[in-house]
Amino acid sequence: MVEVKWKVLFPNKVSVLVFIFYIVLFVNQGILVTASQSLDNNYNYDIAAVVLLTEALKLWICTLLYCKDNSISNLFHAVLKSRKVMGLYFIPAFLYCLYNNLSFIDLAVFDPTTYYLMLQLRVVVTAVLFQLIFRKKLTTLQWISLLLLTCGCMLKQVNLFNWETGSRNEHKKSFHLNFDLYTIYILVQVFCSCLAGVYNEYLLKEPGATVDIYIQNIFMYLNSIVCNSLLLLIEGNILNVFTWESLKIIFEYKVVLVMVNNAAIGIITSFFLKNLNSILKTFASALELILTAVFCYILFGIPIYVNTVLSILVVMVAIVLYSQNPVLNVARKNDKEDELLMEKV
Repeated sequence: MVEVKWKVLFPNKVSVLVFIFYIVLFVNQGILVTASQSLDNNYNYDIAAVVLLTEALKLWICTLLYCKDNSISNLFHAVLKSRKVMGLYFIPAFLYCLYNNLSFIDLAVFDPTTYYLMLQLRVVVTAVLFQLIFRKKLTTLQWISLLLLTCGCMLKQVNLFNWETGSRNEHKKSFHLNFDLYTIYILVQVFCSCLAGVYNEYLLKEPGATVDIYIQNIFMYLNSIVCNSLLLLIEGNILNVFTWESLKIIFEYKVVLVMVNNAAIGIITSFFLKNLNSILKTFASALELILTAVFCYILFGIPIYVNTVLSILVVMVAIVLYSQNPVLNVARKNDKEDELLMEKV
């Protein structure tokens, strides 16, 4: 009988909620970004400006949550006390800046299911980086489960019977092996996602282990605002995007939903990495792929074929294998402390 080590996978009730919210929010993001596009699959709004405003929203939310139980003077004191940790956050902030901006570009070219499929290349990359940064050697069973997960995700887009696909996004690219500019963008996203995720987990659990999680989030978002502002400055578009006409487009309800959902993703990701780990995050991404395929079929008419069903079966086998021997790399916090932390959200 297969024994799933639930207590190791999810150390407390909070970790289960974080896992579920993480998946739901990421599935929402791909769908919302696609829904915010015009009929020709372009954006009427400036991508970099939306990412910048999203980071500002994250900063505002985290500041409010921290100040709920602390004074403004305590906030400034905590920031000054941990300024070295703040400097370290420039690395993941820069990587996430690239990732977030490229995600809009790639979702204009690929449908959400294909986009998340191609991002599954980060599974093995994350495992390698995890071993290097945390000096934790993965077992044979863990590697088998990760490789199986990758194969399952790749199987999702193999057209077994050469059926034609048709939808409102039929002119968008499906998965292929042609090495073009957008494939390079995806690979850059994979690298940024993997390195930023594992490095962010390292900051949360090592140098910043004693720093309040909201303070660490504030560091991340302050640095992200700097990075995105520099990007707009390089584009020479920093003044134009904040005109009344530009802001009117940005604050349309579809774009606002994209920003709010993305802000929630940023905050829940920090809880994910604090309570769980980067390896389990890759399995959450696989579940996102499956749910995205289902919802894209319902909302956009993107078909689900036999390969999708086979992909789901392979992914589920990978998850069962991993659950028998999961990676244990969670922060040392008891259940009561975690529950108190989540009550602020």
